[in-house]
Amino acid sequence: MSRILVVLALFMLMAAPTAAAATQQVHMSGYAYGPGTLTINVGDTVTWTNHDQAPHDAVTTAGPAQFRSPMLNTGQTWSFTFTTPGTYSYYCSVHPDMRGQIVVRQAAQAPTPQQQQQPAPSQRRQSATPAPRTQQTSAVVVPEPVEETPVAQQPVAAAAPAPPPRMGLDPLLLVAGLVAGVATLCLLLIGSRSAG
Repeated sequence: MSRILVVLALFMLMAAPTAAAATQQVHMSGYAYGPGTLTINVGDTVTWTNHDQAPHDAVTTAGPAQFRSPMLNTGQTWSFTFTTPGTYSYYCSVHPDMRGQIVVRQAAQAPTPQQQQQPAPSQRRQSATPAPRTQQTSAVVVPEPVEETPVAQQPVAAAAPAPPPRMGLDPLLLVAGLVAGVATLCLLLIGSRSAG
């Protein structure tokens, strides 16, 4: 009898639902990220795919962890697994007006059979847990069709994203422009003397 109970207990443990990490897609198209804001769970992976003719990347401006993708040409992809909850703001370093946001929530725990109701959102308790380190995976992947399920957006209070670093005019460009202007002026002067 005890063997049957042990086998039954093992079967129940294996049949219990587990939270599986998902892969979400962000498309780079029309000099924009789509979707502009994406809500995922801890452990989910986001894959960026470039559908534009211009190269793009994804660089964090704010968030609990930093990421920076390589420059992606048309058709290339890059994936990042989010292991720390929080709001991540990012932009394209080549096109600073391209901005996006990833909201990472704690993974929902599967309810036990005794739990029939969950408390209302205002009654839920939040507990602080140490944040794990964020992993970065870099790979070029052939895009597969992915069914996206709509995710309910929850309001998140976040600080305004930091503006991208301002790049001033390169001093060498100024010198090169000045040299080209002087050379053009000299050629025009020499050409006008030999004609007359």
